[in-house]
Amino acid sequence: MHLNRRHFLAGASALAVLPKTGGAAPAPRIIEARAGKVQVVQGDYPETEIWGYDGGVPGPPIQARQGETVSRTLLNSLPQPTAIHWHGLRVPNDMDGVPGLTQDAVQTGGEFLYELPLKDAGTYWYHSHNQSTEQVARGLYGVILVDEAEIPEVDHDITVLLDDWRLSQKAQIAEDFGAMHDWTHAGRMGNYVHAHLSPLPSGLQRNQRLRLRFVNVATDRIMAVSLRGLTGKLVAHDGMPVERPEEFDTLVFGPAQRADVIVDVTAETGEAAQVILHERDAAYILGELPVTGQDAASPRGAIAALSPNPITRLGDVAEAREVPLKMEGGAMGGLRQGRYKGRMLSTRELVEEGQIWTFNGIAGLPDAPLVTASHGETIRIPMVNDTAFPHAMHLHGTHFQEVFPDGTLGPLRDTILMNRGESREIAFVADNPGDWLLHCHMLSHQAAGMKTWIRVT
Repeated sequence: MHLNRRHFLAGASALAVLPKTGGAAPAPRIIEARAGKVQVVQGDYPETEIWGYDGGVPGPPIQARQGETVSRTLLNSLPQPTAIHWHGLRVPNDMDGVPGLTQDAVQTGGEFLYELPLKDAGTYWYHSHNQSTEQVARGLYGVILVDEAEIPEVDHDITVLLDDWRLSQKAQIAEDFGAMHDWTHAGRMGNYVHAHLSPLPSGLQRNQRLRLRFVNVATDRIMAVSLRGLTGKLVAHDGMPVERPEEFDTLVFGPAQRADVIVDVTAETGEAAQVILHERDAAYILGELPVTGQDAASPRGAIAALSPNPITRLGDVAEAREVPLKMEGGAMGGLRQGRYKGRMLSTRELVEEGQIWTFNGIAGLPDAPLVTASHGETIRIPMVNDTAFPHAMHLHGTHFQEVFPDGTLGPLRDTILMNRGESREIAFVADNPGDWLLHCHMLSHQAAGMKTWIRVT
């Protein structure tokens, strides 16, 4: 059968759900990045050759309680150097996993010990942060679940990983990782949207309550999903609980964004609860959970907020220092020149260098930080997306809040999706010392220049 984009998307509902690596056993203290094979596409297709942690996709889940410290030794058995970034965790700077900024890349055959204090409860993930356009696309990612001291009462706690794969007709990963068209446009779009639900109940009961933890692990694709046969509220963005549970209809996830929702099963017996992907004017079933009976005669009571995490929320930001950030470049952009490695280059020269996106006119990681902040200082970053494409801006080391035009503050987040032509502002308290990356989590855009850094002294 010829595999095309529509076939892949339409067939996503039949996608096999891979078991958790290691079953119920605790996650190993050594996590090996190595090649492996998984059955990505069902039917008469061969297994897909991947790179994964412990050879699987996703890698072994890490689950622990808030306040604990998790230790993992990365063993690199890949043919490339690598490192692990613990996305959303407020870890010490030397544990952040960014080669060239916080550590050296781990060479083939090498090891690196990560010590991760779990300050915050919530849903997080880990992934490669070296040659990540390729390494994440090959499967180097996994989830981190940090349990609250008071775990909400639900019947099922299910992680939903949203991913897409660019596959050949033989269901193998396409090797065109450095395609300049991808880097200058919307990024590396896959042709097979993949949803991984874990653990997968054999069947749901009407009026049961679920916690769904959504994570967009795609390298570049924005995912818009809705739920059918499930009704509830959003309780956390990017691992951080909201103060009051929020109504939602369609959830839009830029790459790396997460959301926790608590929902009740409203589908009738014999029907199915569904996760629906919306793309352009079409909708596709990403996952189905059959409803096999009735749990209670009526739904449960109101959905309560999760316990807040011990992170400093912003107060009055009117007098905070402002550090503007302007995004330029890419296809159909107005960029005429930019600074790269200390030289002013034309657009043509930037393309030749593989660096076509800029922050404040600079492509690639600059020598000097965007800002040097004193410990405890509040920083505001008004951002302008003067490009033809959206960007998912991710700040390492802490969470931020959006500052709206009327001065009110949004929820805590670590990644914010900025649409083309849009202006938005974020602010944060610089309370985690070190050098922290700020970049577009469309990983093709990051590779092609969209990254800078901040220093907290």
